[in-house]
This record gives sequence, C-alpha cells and structure tokens, in this order.
Amino acid sequence: MEKLITHSFEPIYNKNSRILILGTMPSPKSRENGFYYSHPQNKFWKVIADVLGKHIAETIEDRRDFLLENKIALWDVLQSCNINGADDQSIKNPIVNDLSDILLEANIQAIFTTGTKATSLYKRYCLPETKISSIYLPSTSPANCRHYSYEDLVREYEVVLEWIGKNNKEII
Repeated sequence: MEKLITHSFEPIYNKNSRILILGTMPSPKSRENGFYYSHPQNKFWKVIADVLGKHIAETIEDRRDFLLENKIALWDVLQSCNINGADDQSIKNPIVNDLSDILLEANIQAIFTTGTKATSLYKRYCLPETKISSIYLPSTSPANCRHYSYEDLVREYEVVLEWIGKNNKEII
C-alpha cells in the first residue's frame, strides 16, 4: 500500500565536502532509526569504509563525522513521494529536494546517484537546475544483492576516490 512519505532528516555536508551522494528516499528502517542507510543488510557503510580503507562507523554521530572527515556530502533526491515500503519502483508524485544550498556552500566536485531510480529522478528533475551530470553508483540495498556481489559494489564505488583523493589526499 502506497503512502505519502516526507523526508525527515537533514543533508550532511560542510564547506569541505567534495562529493555529494544522493539516494532516492530513506527506507522505512532508515526513517525508523533517523539516519541514512540504516537497514542492517544495506552495505553502504561497509562499502564506503572499505573503499576509503577506514573502519566502519557505527553510531549516527560517528557516521556523520566519518562523512564530513572524508569530504562526502549525503542526501536524497526526494523530499517526498508516495511509495510502497522501500520499493523505489512504486514511487509516485515525487517532489525533489532543493540542492542549491549544498551546491552553494560546499565545494562539490561531483554528484553521485545510488541506484537506477535515484539516477533517473535526478536526471529528470534536478539536472535541469544543477547543470551537473550525476555519476551512477549501484544501490547497496539488500534488494540489489542478487545483481552485484560485495566485491563488485566496492569496485564500482572506488570511483569516488578520483574526486576526494586516495587516502584523502587532495587531488592535484
């Protein structure tokens, strides 16, 4: 059963953020926990930690700090939509988030979208405003596990290193 969901948490970024990663909309488990990628089977935090060669941040505060320390901004394409559970394919009546504050305040060099739905929504609704093409990353949700192995996800996400620098060293 579809229901109207409104995004309930703020974007994470600061003036040093170099990349912006956009999901579609927080899952029911993420909304319940009050933070991004909170489903225990979602591999986002493990993949990002492995790509950066860091330990996985466990608490919300540690995850927020982890993102900022690694120059990563995080938010979602949608501000609200009608959705059935966590099924991105069921999305109707999408209303997009305004990305202008992040793009004005942060040093964003690249925008990444996670999953096909986030990518298509970004291209349709955000790209005309931002004029910045997004770079596709596969979804790390449990539903995507049958399409990508863990090793494949890590390999795909390594592209972020080109934008934030290997070992967090500035790209020259």
